[in-house]
Amino acid sequence: MRTFSLSLLPHFPSTAKPLTTLVSSYQLNPDRIKDEVITNILVKAMTQFPSPQFDLSLHLLSPSQSNPGPNSTSDLTEAVAKLRVLNAQLEGAQYARFWVTLDSDDIYADLTTDIAGFEEMIRLRIAQLISQAHREVQTSVLEGWLGLDGEDEVNKFVIETCGWKVGEDGLVQIPKNADNEAKKTEIREDVAVDMFGRVIKRAWEDSA
Repeated sequence: MRTFSLSLLPHFPSTAKPLTTLVSSYQLNPDRIKDEVITNILVKAMTQFPSPQFDLSLHLLSPSQSNPGPNSTSDLTEAVAKLRVLNAQLEGAQYARFWVTLDSDDIYADLTTDIAGFEEMIRLRIAQLISQAHREVQTSVLEGWLGLDGEDEVNKFVIETCGWKVGEDGLVQIPKNADNEAKKTEIREDVAVDMFGRVIKRAWEDSA
């Protein structure tokens, strides 16, 4: 059975199959599991939102850890609870709230610091999801969604990283793609001629 070193985790691919393999490896080798391993895997899985990867990774926890009682105060329990909050906000597309929460407590920085480029991965994923749903977004809105500070940072990110354009009115233009393109939908319903006959006959009989 292939195992993975904790030192490799920050650079481990954040994709479904490798994460599943990693979780399975530690499930089969429980003696290798440490609190830091669990939280790092959860943080890594979080970058794949929206997806079931975070919930899948929770299977590394014992039942008492994944569903702690009201009096449970262990460091791991607290860490998992905070990571659940972050993941729920990402899954619910509450991007601005996610960044506020991330900056609200030093423990979040401690939990995510081992994952190289965590904030950038989250930011890129948010941008990808935005591009699938929007063609235009105000710079001020993107500032909150992307967790950036000021119009200059937003403009630099959307132009240099995303390849989007920013208009003079502060409106960010997102290129057309298969997901955000407005498509005309035609709804056709075939109605048999004899149906009209029945409707007319019924109306005639009701009025008689």
